[in-house]
Amino acid sequence: MNDKPSRGWHSRGYLPHFDGGEITQAITFRLADSLPQTMLDQWRAELQRNTLTTTEEQIKSEMRKRIEGWLDQGYGQCHLRNQQVAEAVQNAMLYFDQERYRLVAWVIMPNHVHLILTPCLGQSLSRIMHSLKSFTATEANKLLRKTGSFWQKDYYDRYIRDEKHFAAALAYVENNPVKAGLCQQAADWLFSSAKFR
Repeated sequence: MNDKPSRGWHSRGYLPHFDGGEITQAITFRLADSLPQTMLDQWRAELQRNTLTTTEEQIKSEMRKRIEGWLDQGYGQCHLRNQQVAEAVQNAMLYFDQERYRLVAWVIMPNHVHLILTPCLGQSLSRIMHSLKSFTATEANKLLRKTGSFWQKDYYDRYIRDEKHFAAALAYVENNPVKAGLCQQAADWLFSSAKFR
């Protein structure tokens, strides 16, 4: 079932999203317990008081850096360390590759996922993400014999602007486990596109 092909900028309450049709996007989504809301609120308040981060764009940039650093430290229960859960998420991402989207790169970290994809014609990013997160949450909860929220409600997306941005995003996604100290080489990480390259 196809959603409207393009919605442009929109928000589901917290983060802005860009549904631009067949535009390559870098996306991050995380486990529900990976980053406490109180920490996000505290960081935002600090940055708004800081005279060095005066614009909203500077605050957003610094928030992204802090969130990425926090996630790489592996807070929360890190259910994606469970190989069955990580494999279920990876298989779900691969399942609709070339049908709903063209999957360029991905990495499944202990408490979050990075991916780069391009929605196929007639598919919206919000619908893709809703389907992927809903299905994988159900499967993960079955495997873990738990109930409740698995993923954080929202996700972060950023459309790829040009070739330089694409190269940087690809390197970031595939090298995230190395940067986080989880492996020596990107290809060593089991749940990543780098393993398939």
